[in-house]
Amino acid sequence: QVQLVESGGGLVQAGGSLRLSCAASGRAFSRNGMGWFRQGPGKEREFVAAISWSGSNTYSADSVKGRFTISRDNAKNTVYLQMDSLKPEDTAVYYCAATGLPWALTPSAYANWGQGTQVTVSS
Repeated sequence: QVQLVESGGGLVQAGGSLRLSCAASGRAFSRNGMGWFRQGPGKEREFVAAISWSGSNTYSADSVKGRFTISRDNAKNTVYLQMDSLKPEDTAVYYCAATGLPWALTPSAYANWGQGTQVTVSS
């Protein structure tokens, strides 16, 4: 099992940047695939990005591709989401999640979730 705590959310103007961090506890962190999800007002939780246990493989949703970058530092037990060129539609609560698999793209594969951090993008 791994425990996750997100941080770095806040208010930013459209076109700005923000970096989210997800601190993880647990010896097996380096063997966990990690993902970022978000849930906007009145919306379902949606997939944002995922990264394999080694950090070699990443995948981003079309809505954020080219703007968001997921990365991880296993030595620091931390996964990041660098968000650039933010848009108002990016406003959501962002969650990081861990899967017992080395790599996963579907939310059902993620059993451990952080508490979420609010990102608000203004025009």
